[in-house]
Amino acid sequence: MLRKPLKAWESSEGPLRGGYGSPVANTNRRRELEIFKALSRTWIALVILAVIVVGGFTVHRIRGFFASEKRESYSDSNLDSKPFNPKKITYEVFGPPGTVADISYFDVNSDPQRVDQAVLPWSLQFTTNLAAVMGNLVAQGDSNSIGCRITVDGVVKAEKVSHEVNAYTYCLVKSA
Repeated sequence: MLRKPLKAWESSEGPLRGGYGSPVANTNRRRELEIFKALSRTWIALVILAVIVVGGFTVHRIRGFFASEKRESYSDSNLDSKPFNPKKITYEVFGPPGTVADISYFDVNSDPQRVDQAVLPWSLQFTTNLAAVMGNLVAQGDSNSIGCRITVDGVVKAEKVSHEVNAYTYCLVKSA
């Protein structure tokens, strides 16, 4: 009688069970390969997810450690709306009578303003409730002498006089 050739997983007594090359071993191997292929496709997403989770937890812990104290609010609903020390600021530019000058200055809101061809003496007064105001006054005239003065509540804070051709002067108060 002719025998047919045996396959690798068979023996003359019947199929092998669980050995290398057996159908059972091949099935287990296929499952392992499928799991490996699935992980090879999704490992980047899993790593990103893990980084986000660890980062979020770390931020939560750090914020809890450093920002744990509750500070009091310094705002009060019963604020006094009356001005607390109004200031009278006066800008003055002076020179020989009939002198004409171009004048630049900062107003009460620190916005630059300009007056062209002002006849001297010239002055401007304004009142403010701000805690601090910067005063700046610049003038150039058509005579050989010109001066400027900034006073706050009647006290001279800055004064300069210039003697030259087409005299130029400036006064600056950094905090009035």
